[in-house]
Amino acid sequence: MPTAIRWLIYPIVAVLGFAAIAIAMVVVVFSLTYPNLPSLEILTDYRPKIPLRIFTADGYLLGEFGEERRAVVSIHEVPAIMKQAILAAEDERFYQHGGVDTMGVLRALHANLLSGGKRQGASTITQQVAKNFFLSSEKTYTRKFYEALLSLKIEHNLSKDQIFELYINQIFLGQRAYGFAAAAQIYFGKPLTELTLAETAMLAGLPKAPSAYNPVVNPKRARIRQQYVLHRMRELGFISEAQHEAALEQALIIRRDVTGTPIHAEFVTEMARQIAAERFPDDVYTRGLRVYTTIVKDDQDAAHASVRRGVLDYDRRHGYRGAEAYVDLGETKSEQDEALEELLLDFQDAEDLQPAIVLQADTKKIRAYRRGGEVITISGDGLKFAAPMIEDKAPPNKRIRRGAIIRVQADEKNNWRIVQMPEVEAAFLAADPRDGAVRALVGGFDFNRNKFNHVTQAWRQPGSSFKAFIYSAALERGFTPASIINDEPISFPSTVTGSQAWEPKNYDGKYEGPMRMRTALAKSKNMVSIRLLQASGVRFVQDYITRFGFEASRHPPYLTMALGAGSVTPWEMVAAYAVFANGGYRIRPYIVREIQDDKKQVLARAEPVTAGDDHLRAIDPRNAYLMDSMLRDVTIYGTAARASATLKRRDLAGKTGTTNEHVDAWFCGYQQTVVGCSWIGFDQPRNLGKGETGGTAALPTWIAFMAKVLKDVPESFLPAPEGLVTVPDSSSGNGPAEELFYRENAPAALEPEPPLDDSIKPED
Repeated sequence: MPTAIRWLIYPIVAVLGFAAIAIAMVVVVFSLTYPNLPSLEILTDYRPKIPLRIFTADGYLLGEFGEERRAVVSIHEVPAIMKQAILAAEDERFYQHGGVDTMGVLRALHANLLSGGKRQGASTITQQVAKNFFLSSEKTYTRKFYEALLSLKIEHNLSKDQIFELYINQIFLGQRAYGFAAAAQIYFGKPLTELTLAETAMLAGLPKAPSAYNPVVNPKRARIRQQYVLHRMRELGFISEAQHEAALEQALIIRRDVTGTPIHAEFVTEMARQIAAERFPDDVYTRGLRVYTTIVKDDQDAAHASVRRGVLDYDRRHGYRGAEAYVDLGETKSEQDEALEELLLDFQDAEDLQPAIVLQADTKKIRAYRRGGEVITISGDGLKFAAPMIEDKAPPNKRIRRGAIIRVQADEKNNWRIVQMPEVEAAFLAADPRDGAVRALVGGFDFNRNKFNHVTQAWRQPGSSFKAFIYSAALERGFTPASIINDEPISFPSTVTGSQAWEPKNYDGKYEGPMRMRTALAKSKNMVSIRLLQASGVRFVQDYITRFGFEASRHPPYLTMALGAGSVTPWEMVAAYAVFANGGYRIRPYIVREIQDDKKQVLARAEPVTAGDDHLRAIDPRNAYLMDSMLRDVTIYGTAARASATLKRRDLAGKTGTTNEHVDAWFCGYQQTVVGCSWIGFDQPRNLGKGETGGTAALPTWIAFMAKVLKDVPESFLPAPEGLVTVPDSSSGNGPAEELFYRENAPAALEPEPPLDDSIKPED
């Protein structure tokens, strides 16, 4: 054999020999390793960590809790365009290869050899499933080898659609979202079936690098990645050129509040979470529990909007307080400088009250940078609220100038105006008086700013809204709506009060002399309430109010109880007013209807008490009927007359409440199908301001809510119980033409009677 030929053959033989040895080694390693690969039971019996989910009574999602936010879907529920986008972005030959894409491996190997390191991967969807379920994310050849073997095993045991389904549900996509169904809700607030092509491509681009391409954190890079996915889809023939161009032009609306839901019920959601965690503490956030609350979506929306409007209206009545903060704009180079976006990171949106950085300000116009890169102009009416703080003579630490942080809001015509974050807090609760099911609950103005639940945790003085229970006790002691009580000043020496002399006054400082008990309640006369409490006996009344669910210890047996000097929560007040609304039965408000497992099997169900059960009777049905009658007068011609005038109904009942120094404002009231309580005040108690009474500050929220929930509800009234008689009354003024009495103490005719003698002090 010629020497030249030998020099040619020897290298070839050597290469073939080395190749044979390598193949033999691979075969040996494969034969030893493959049988010891982990079981695929975790895939064939897929049980992902499913978060705790909270729903309204009518099936709307309120929130979810868990390390992994996930919504499991079957492959048949995934739209074709979503599958195509994923394939275009991650593994176009998925349905052709056997788990490892040889062409992709060679391409990646070539790129890595040229670059001198392990920089480019060629993972198929199957390999990603293997890695996500069984392996770490370290980039070593050993791990890649095991990944390839596992992929072959997976392909041998599962169908392509089964593998694809696992991938679609398991892959991490940022913002604690696992799976594309969860990501669709988190980023766009939509189910998979409602995503547009542009939105689909955005999600399909996330698996490669969920942090880098997160549209919330890195919108520009996410946009570049989305464009790449759309380009690949067009190249592969999944979409047409026209679809490609339309998708590129679509402006995406990304949900920045990724922890929220379209329904604002954060306080409800937190209450339900706590209840579920107490009942199922071990795996409450991973087993897919479904908690159904009693909340009704439309009612909750109405409550949220009403509270928000009430608080903002109050805030505007008391003027603009000045810039929220100041930032240093010295390093910014232009109005589109990314540094501006970073400066806004410390200032969170409060729904439509959005933070903005003032770039230029004078009395005619303000230019401000808003999150997302938009520079807005505010002028005309949009400046009026903040006008005093734009002038040069405004205090330096409050003046609106370059670098000031302000809040802006779009009005009905999409013109920008300056607003501010309110300091005052508010609460609203509505429930069904027949069984206590809570229909709406708003525990404060903004849950993200203040998580303190004012409905259940805020113990505040109820003021005059507590008078209803003083009057009910007086009826029990023999008084009637026609009883005459003196509305004149009264004073108590220190020997009576046990501390210091007390000279209470009516709210308006006016006194009308002898008047009927019915009229006194409608006009909220303090002197009459004190005299009624004194005559009824403070210890009797202290015990009597426990029938409504109040704690006696929070209402000391002093005459100040007549003015609501004790402590209550809106939750208690709703339960108490429900007694008048349902004819005298004590119900217990509840907020969770039932808890189901991930297969929708009921694990726990509420057992509410229902009005009509004699074991639940709190007060005489005649007492409830008379109180209902008098409380309706409050809304017709009394301190809450605005309610009936606005809503054009005569079946509304309730009572306003304003505490000393205007610290708390209340309105608690009901219609036969719903009882609601509105409160407004500061967390650190202080004066709400001149004229801020229950009728001014709290009642509008109640009216706005009732306007929505009673829109198509016909008027209804309590049926008259046995044992009541009516006596004609031609001298009642604005009151009824006839008065109601218990049969045993009804007069033959209504005649003038002397006012209550202050010296009458029955034994407790």
